[in-house]
Amino acid sequence: MKKKLIVVKVGTSSLTNEDGSISSLKIENLTNQLCKLKNEGHSIILVSSGAIAAGFGRLGFAKRPTGIADKQAAAAVGQGLLMEEYTKCFLKYGVTCAQLLLTQDDFADRRRYKNAFSALSVLLSRGAVPIINENDTVSIDELRISDNDTLSAQVAAMMHSQLLIILTDIDGLYTANPSKDKSAKHIAVVEEITDELLEFAGTAGSANGTGGMQTKLKSAVLATSAGVPVFICSSNGDDSIVKAFYGTAKGTYFKARESGMKNRRQWMAFYAQSKGNIYIDSGAAEAITEKRKSLLPRGIVALEGDFHYGDVVSVYLQGSHECIGKGITNYSKEELTRLMSVKNNQIEAINRDNWVSVL
Repeated sequence: MKKKLIVVKVGTSSLTNEDGSISSLKIENLTNQLCKLKNEGHSIILVSSGAIAAGFGRLGFAKRPTGIADKQAAAAVGQGLLMEEYTKCFLKYGVTCAQLLLTQDDFADRRRYKNAFSALSVLLSRGAVPIINENDTVSIDELRISDNDTLSAQVAAMMHSQLLIILTDIDGLYTANPSKDKSAKHIAVVEEITDELLEFAGTAGSANGTGGMQTKLKSAVLATSAGVPVFICSSNGDDSIVKAFYGTAKGTYFKARESGMKNRRQWMAFYAQSKGNIYIDSGAAEAITEKRKSLLPRGIVALEGDFHYGDVVSVYLQGSHECIGKGITNYSKEELTRLMSVKNNQIEAINRDNWVSVL
């Protein structure tokens, strides 16, 4: 079998005991499976929750705290304890692991995005297993809506992984909540993630974690759009990850788009902050979205924001509130305002190579 890069995301509920504390047995089982795949020649990236669960008991909390400051403090204590547990388990198999703490800013900033990619590439080339978590101590928004599902999709897309496995406490996607609706049917394969499927997912999560199936589906949208297939399955069982990799586990497989995005386009599409808006006529919209041509200033009808050369901007069809794409502008707002009346096919507001259509 061709050697693959696999990203595995494990949530808090898959790492904890009933009282919310970290389970050493579950971590040992997890690392055992990852090392089995690694020994077969595959590369592994682990996106792991669990820092708060590992730390709250050490601070004297009887159960997982709910206050932001309390969770930040628990994460500050727990992150080291969690890595200590992972390091101990991986070393049994002679495997080195490394910690990376990321925030959304590490993806939004182009330089930091490239640096994260480079660091991960070196670690993988040296045979290490990167263990990634959100920087819970400073990421207030992420603590409110724990989103390591999205983080795992972002990492899988950035590193052009061949598979993203998302472990949870349910064996995939159903047409309804199987714990409440006995008629709910399991969905084995998803060709395309539709609004109807997102409704199926609901919003329920476990008591110890804070993510639900809907969050996992949105993460699958990102990953599959970038060319990475996704498999969502239960973490229960001694070989759930290995079976997921070989396609023998019960779960839901999301097919990837045939053509994935290069890192630069991923950054523009998913992470870069728009500095302004450009509104274009229907002819320009057809040229850039269907005919794969560059955006010319003469097709622009209105501009918003204070943007400059090299900034990322969002592009809208005139009279519509729906964004059709994002691109890197060749001119500032002031310069484009002057160029809008110039009928010159050689002047490009956004070059085709610096454009990505909204998915």
